[in-house]
Amino acid sequence: MNRCQGLLVWLALTALAACAPISVNAPQGVADSAPSSIDAPVWQDAVPRPDPLLSNGNTSPYEVNGQTYTVLATHRGYREQGTASWYGMKFQGRPTANGEIFDVFAATAAHRSLPIPSYVRVTHLLNQRSVVLRVNDRGPFHPDRLIDLSYGAAKQLGFAEQGTALVRVESIDLAGVDDRRASAALTYRYLQLGAYESPDTADQVVREVTDRWGYPATTSLVDAGGKRLHRVRVGPFADPQALERARAALMESGHQSPQRLP
Repeated sequence: MNRCQGLLVWLALTALAACAPISVNAPQGVADSAPSSIDAPVWQDAVPRPDPLLSNGNTSPYEVNGQTYTVLATHRGYREQGTASWYGMKFQGRPTANGEIFDVFAATAAHRSLPIPSYVRVTHLLNQRSVVLRVNDRGPFHPDRLIDLSYGAAKQLGFAEQGTALVRVESIDLAGVDDRRASAALTYRYLQLGAYESPDTADQVVREVTDRWGYPATTSLVDAGGKRLHRVRVGPFADPQALERARAALMESGHQSPQRLP
């Protein structure tokens, strides 16, 4: 049997055994389901950046269903093959392990042991499609699964209908990641909207944010790439849920992927 035939047999067997992933935040008694395809936005890979590692979502060791798990000290060099599954509308709008809000179409994933957040490239070994995802949740708590993807990521990889797929998961190494997991009280409290060469543009963004939504916003100077820029930050927010609601509103109005900051 050649490699391709082996993968086809594996896919047929695992499709028969497919079931919904197990998650810490799973509502009881509710079946998972796919969203309406007409709601799907254009797919965008996650953009890797050196987000700090905070205590949120990184408790180690931790226990789920009587099983103890340990979070890795670093994401660097991680590379594994195994079964991927997806999670969908059962979890839509619910907080992930680090307090971010789950979106079935976002480029995110759940992993038992990678530090949160981490960035990974997931490759479907049957069709060689790949996506870049941000790990922001814990799971799958199923002995035969390696990683849970958002429904949108599974759709992009081509296995949403089958339920599971054999994949390779590789971490994306980033320089400058600040490990702050020892600071238990630290969490994301600000959103950075951008850094602008023109102070007038930065001031205009601040006015828009404060006038339209009433969020506190400030500018500060930062040197980057040999230029002095005017950075716009929104916050502080009282809790992760308030920050995520503000981030969603800002993205809906056209601000692309505001960066979460402690």
